[in-house]
Amino acid sequence: MSRSRRKSPFIGVTTAESEAQDKAQWHRRHRRIESARLKEDAVDYETRSHRAQSDPWKMDKDGKIYWGRDVPGYLMRK
Repeated sequence: MSRSRRKSPFIGVTTAESEAQDKAQWHRRHRRIESARLKEDAVDYETRSHRAQSDPWKMDKDGKIYWGRDVPGYLMRK
């Protein structure tokens, strides 16, 4: 992986390694809420977006930012 480079300069705001635990928690919450809603109202079959229960700014990485063309080389390495 010594030659592996990022294709786009979008970088996480903090130094968190991964958002996997946060995403799993948000999706569990979404499935639980949707399941309860569908049991209550069986006529409305449309699922709602999971973004109603999630906010990327509350996760460990706090979203991502675009660095533009002047990105240091060490940030573009994987």
